[in-house]
Amino acid sequence: MAAYIPPIDDITFLLGEVFDFDALMVALPGCEEVNTGLAASILEEGGKFCAEVLEPLNRPGDEEGCRLEKGAVTTPKGFADAYRAFVAAGWAGLSGAPEFGGQGLPRVLQILLDEMLSSTNLSFGLFTGLTRGAVEAIAHHGSDQLKQKYLPRMISGEWTGAMALTESSAGTDLGLLTSRAEPLGDGSFALKGTKIFISSGDHDFGGNVIHLVLARLPNAPTGVKGISLFLSPKFLVNQNGSLGERNGMSVGSLEHKMGIHAQPTCVMNYDGAIGWLVGEPDRGLNAMFTMMNAERLFVGVQGLGIGEAANQKAVAYARERLQGRSTDGARGPVPIIEHPDVRKMLLTGRSFADAGRALGVWTAMQMDIAALHPDEGERNKAAGFVALLTPVVKAAFTDFGFETAVLSQQVFGGHGYIREWGMEQYVRDARITQIYEGTNGVQAMDLVGRKLPMEDGDLPRRFFAMMRAELFAAGGPAELDTAKAAVGEALARLAKLTEHLLAIGEDPSEGGSSASDYLCFFALVTFGWLWVRMAGKAAASAHATAELKQRKLILAQFFAARLLPRTLGLEAAIRSGASAIMALDADIL
Repeated sequence: MAAYIPPIDDITFLLGEVFDFDALMVALPGCEEVNTGLAASILEEGGKFCAEVLEPLNRPGDEEGCRLEKGAVTTPKGFADAYRAFVAAGWAGLSGAPEFGGQGLPRVLQILLDEMLSSTNLSFGLFTGLTRGAVEAIAHHGSDQLKQKYLPRMISGEWTGAMALTESSAGTDLGLLTSRAEPLGDGSFALKGTKIFISSGDHDFGGNVIHLVLARLPNAPTGVKGISLFLSPKFLVNQNGSLGERNGMSVGSLEHKMGIHAQPTCVMNYDGAIGWLVGEPDRGLNAMFTMMNAERLFVGVQGLGIGEAANQKAVAYARERLQGRSTDGARGPVPIIEHPDVRKMLLTGRSFADAGRALGVWTAMQMDIAALHPDEGERNKAAGFVALLTPVVKAAFTDFGFETAVLSQQVFGGHGYIREWGMEQYVRDARITQIYEGTNGVQAMDLVGRKLPMEDGDLPRRFFAMMRAELFAAGGPAELDTAKAAVGEALARLAKLTEHLLAIGEDPSEGGSSASDYLCFFALVTFGWLWVRMAGKAAASAHATAELKQRKLILAQFFAARLLPRTLGLEAAIRSGASAIMALDADIL
């Protein structure tokens, strides 16, 4: 089985050629000394850790899984040591706030490291990703006392984080949750209730596990308006910062799952666990969404990482596996990469992975602008783009990542179905990314119902105008003209379709019936824009190799010819309306 190769060359191309990363860093206070060369060197070391330490644990960790014995969770062999090595090397605090001990590096580097973590060991990456999400919620909404007490050790990685939202009867509709928080009179609360599907809820890495728990205060309003957020640690923390007695929480069981077997997904019982309010009473969902939005971007990158790794393995296998004759019948057996159907599957996966990475980098740059740019107008503009793209990144990256994993498994034929080659694990692991942190259907409804109407519809219009201006700017190789025209035509149809959906308004049947198809349409057009940009920048580059120039041009042409036409079917389905979906009575479905 071929080893994973960190995509440092493509990362360097994106930062140094496709996006003006160096100029952006100079404009952001605190990032002036960061440039493409530094970023590439840091990520090269991160890639080595992922390839040399984490990937070798991926399949054994899946086979061994986590165990719960006498109330204690044990992760697979090697995971605890790998985590401690990860922390010791400083990777946990890569993008953490310097005021709490973090390195303060841009979000762009964090997202690219997250991709490599996800490519090599999805279960392991969840520990670090969830901790970072919890840090964001505490940093934005916690009191100064909570920040000072918990953030330094969470950012360093000494302590980890978990988010406790879901209950057996309250998943997407959190307004149904029943967990309670009783005031204790000293500013703390006793938490009572049971949560399910709690990733990283407990483990054997040492240190503390900081749970962010949604619960209701006494006499809280019903529904989501009566939910509060609480910080509750596995171990209470003494005045001097040392760990004290075990808090009133326990692991009831570990979930038996399709994939991510090396990740302890816990049923957590809170039996009077002491917690402290994060944010305002009855506004816990507002605070939790700070964490969830960060996690949705992270989960999207998980889908990207799985797709990248699976495609790499499939290409290597297809170059070596001899089957059948050449298309002209003159040679045989030939490597299966010569067969058009196999080549199409490989190109599809590569098209999704490269464009996804480009959109991930662009989105992360917008996040850095929104957080650090000295101009308020630029911050607000970038924040709008991040809000618009968050559901797209989460849903499209994971849908396309799963599709790539399945296609890559197909390249292996029967060998892809058995455990020995590792492809079936990619398929199983990738599947959860389409479900957790808000299913992809929920993401699509968020895009159509909440994000498109932002700024009275001007937010998506601004995004489309930016893409249109770049697509039709002068320059670029003539070989790219057909692809550019195809993307421009699809963008025009997307803009018209967006106005159609905005005109529908809040009709839940029409919006719900169109949302998933629309999000896919939106993502494909955005990927098309980025393929034109990547191919054009490669052609004009004085540094890109002839191989890179050819690969980007051919892939851009392939995407426009073979994948962008999916938008025609998606548009037809959307314009057909909700009647075909809702006509059949639910009782006779």
